[in-house]
Amino acid sequence: MTKDGENILTVDGLKTYFSTEDGVVKAVDGISFELKKGETLGIVGESGSGKSVTNLSIMRLIQEPPGKIAGGRVIFDGVDVLQLPMDAVRKLRGKRIAMIFQDPMTSLNPFMKISRQLMEVTELHLGHTKQQAREHAIKMLKMVGISDAESRMDSYPHEFSGGMRQRVMIAMGLSCDPELLIADEPTTALDVTIQAQILELIKDLRTRMGTSVILITHDLGVVAGMTDKIIVMYAGKVFEQAPTLELFDRPANPYTKGLLRSVPDPLHEHGEPLYQIPGLPPDVANLPPGCPFAERCDRAQDICRSEFPPFVEINVNHRSLCHFAKEVFEESL
Repeated sequence: MTKDGENILTVDGLKTYFSTEDGVVKAVDGISFELKKGETLGIVGESGSGKSVTNLSIMRLIQEPPGKIAGGRVIFDGVDVLQLPMDAVRKLRGKRIAMIFQDPMTSLNPFMKISRQLMEVTELHLGHTKQQAREHAIKMLKMVGISDAESRMDSYPHEFSGGMRQRVMIAMGLSCDPELLIADEPTTALDVTIQAQILELIKDLRTRMGTSVILITHDLGVVAGMTDKIIVMYAGKVFEQAPTLELFDRPANPYTKGLLRSVPDPLHEHGEPLYQIPGLPPDVANLPPGCPFAERCDRAQDICRSEFPPFVEINVNHRSLCHFAKEVFEESL
């Protein structure tokens, strides 16, 4: 078992491609990162940047075809998940690695009671009897803040609110005390009160259980308060990775700076328009030469449009995919 301070997950050169009529979509193209036991990693970026595909690849949930994990390694507790037979992967999923999916209404089976969906997890992975599984499911529902859990157990998903369905997904994901929890935009489309409750719940469970967490979100405010480090993705690549406080304080990539500028600021003058990054993300099936962000970047030079940028090391924990990474970092002072 992984000890505190050791890497529980190492993703090395992961590539996931999809075959389409328009060509090969390189949804994830050679990304690498590490996660220590008990750490929380935030993954941010615009829609289509590869955030969710990265984590579906870690879970071996890419449908083949049209998708294919084309290369790389996913080392979980010393074992390459991509090389395991599917029987071994199924034993890993839900027990040691769990995922809270983006939309609980489409992830929960609408024809099955909540009790059945919660109980089958521990019956399968922990060998619980039906009685043991039911008692454990009630305990988990109480832990995630669902009142009157005994009577709500036999409800169907549509009888729960959005926030309560999300809590059911969290209860399901944590039923076997996983060592790694992947939360894919767990607060999307929820009101701010419920968002805050769910984020506090994940933070509390991380503290009490020592669970490592990967948090995927568009909300930079969420990652600021929840994570130890962040990777910023764009066009299937890691554009920047750094400790959370350093990335917010001194970003070293123009794309990261653009994302941070896009966050509403209560100090803005009344009537001042919100900043938005110009243009649209590129077609990953037909990427331009050079840096994929060049056409949207306000400091792009000729070299940016002709040569793919290097992954520049700012310091031992901070790297940026940019020809001018060190200059951008210095400008952030």
